[in-house]
Amino acid sequence: MPTGTRRARERASTRARIIEAALHVLETEGASALTIRRIATDVEYSAPVVYQYFANKDALVLELVAHGHALMMAELEQAAEEPDIDQRMMRIASEYVRFAGEHPHLYQVMNGNAVDAEERRRAAAPAIGVLKELLTTWSEAHDVVLTDFDEACDIVWGTLYGMASLGTVRTVGSERARRLAQQALRTLLRGWRTSPPENA
Repeated sequence: MPTGTRRARERASTRARIIEAALHVLETEGASALTIRRIATDVEYSAPVVYQYFANKDALVLELVAHGHALMMAELEQAAEEPDIDQRMMRIASEYVRFAGEHPHLYQVMNGNAVDAEERRRAAAPAIGVLKELLTTWSEAHDVVLTDFDEACDIVWGTLYGMASLGTVRTVGSERARRLAQQALRTLLRGWRTSPPENA
């Protein structure tokens, strides 16, 4: 194996180990425990080695945000294989809230102020794309005209986000939040079928 190829693979492996260690700390102890020094200790490297891969904690957190969205997308894409569009919408709602419940600290970082708004939008773009595709398919299937499509997407996204956030609260719980998300989405869709939203 050429030296350059071997070094590239070693760098990729080291980077993956750093991300895995950071994700473990985040998921088990929360964002406050996430420091470059702590990650370096966990992967048995010095902090300067970690800094070779991530300039600072913010860069590492941004990588975790991207990782979280990729993980969530993989799960949403499985739910999107449901052939019936109404059932597909319900499954997406359920899986989104379930993901938040299973990865509460990661979900919080993905949607919090740990990274700036533009970076959050960029990382969330694939999931928003799935939502837009679903809503387009649903509206066409039911001959519903959404007069402000972007606003409708924001309403659905906000509803799921709200229910997912509730799901991380011990008094509500993930399972109940999943049911509430489906109920809320079902109510929204029913309302749009009987009276499409109008521009304000």
